[in-house]
Amino acid sequence: MLKAGVLGAGHLGKIHLRLLNQSNKYDLVGFYDADAENAKRVVEEFGYKYFDSIDDLINAVDVVDIVTPTLSHYDCAKQAIKKGKHVFIEKPITNTVEEAETLRALVADYGVKGQVGHVERFNPAFTGVKDQIKNPMFIECHRLAEFNPRGTDVPVVLDLMIHDIDIILSVVQSTVKHISASGVSVVSETPDIANARIEFKNGCVANLTASRISLKNMRKTRFFQKDAYISVDFLEKKCEVVKMKDAPETPGDFDMILQNAEGIKKQIYFDNPEIANNNAILDELETFADAIKNNTKPVVTLHDGTEALRVAKMIIDQF
Repeated sequence: MLKAGVLGAGHLGKIHLRLLNQSNKYDLVGFYDADAENAKRVVEEFGYKYFDSIDDLINAVDVVDIVTPTLSHYDCAKQAIKKGKHVFIEKPITNTVEEAETLRALVADYGVKGQVGHVERFNPAFTGVKDQIKNPMFIECHRLAEFNPRGTDVPVVLDLMIHDIDIILSVVQSTVKHISASGVSVVSETPDIANARIEFKNGCVANLTASRISLKNMRKTRFFQKDAYISVDFLEKKCEVVKMKDAPETPGDFDMILQNAEGIKKQIYFDNPEIANNNAILDELETFADAIKNNTKPVVTLHDGTEALRVAKMIIDQF
């Protein structure tokens, strides 16, 4: 079992602590939190060991799980990597692309593993269909959330939209050609609602909308590709796959047949996969343990986290 320690015991940090504690791939050693009062409450409520300093915690573990505010990700990760520790970093990877590039270089130099917490990669609705997403040419994303003061210190692009940016970059095998975007600050000092259009060199276009001032929650992405439409509902953990194939010469009574203007007939059919229930955060943490043990590439590398941040910053620069 890998010895793990958590930096940051806020809302998400507590979830990481609980899951690492129950995982059979990690031995949870303890945590550090800059807020002494909060740390005391966590110790009293859960009994986890509290370390007096970041250094002490890093020295005691194999894996450092960084769940601190984004501004401190870089410093925490740099300290851990330079001591030969593997790092799991919550998204976004860092505050700047330059910081992310430095961390990428450091993990290579020190021979350690790094993973970024883009948790939607482990959403069962996405993992159930990702192998069927092949060369999508149009992608539509809606990630809408009811207002929550937590997270409003950063633009909605870094808070919410970055999830969809990472998903898109993971399935589109092409580089970004052009981005146009707009964002509006409604209740925060930074944009609360944003729309971005990402054009890729292979012709794929992705249209993303993110809002944290909506009246209802929604996390849906639709992928359109040759002979297929794939819908992923990240919130409800459901997916739908609609495919087309050449129509049979003698269609059955219940076959759905479309005929285009050229007279070509296609049969529409549904190919919805089984969705296995899971805990996505536990899965991302445990696949990281597997990558360390087996010396394989993590599911979401620091490179992936850097590229998602790079595109997010390009979008923000449009505002």
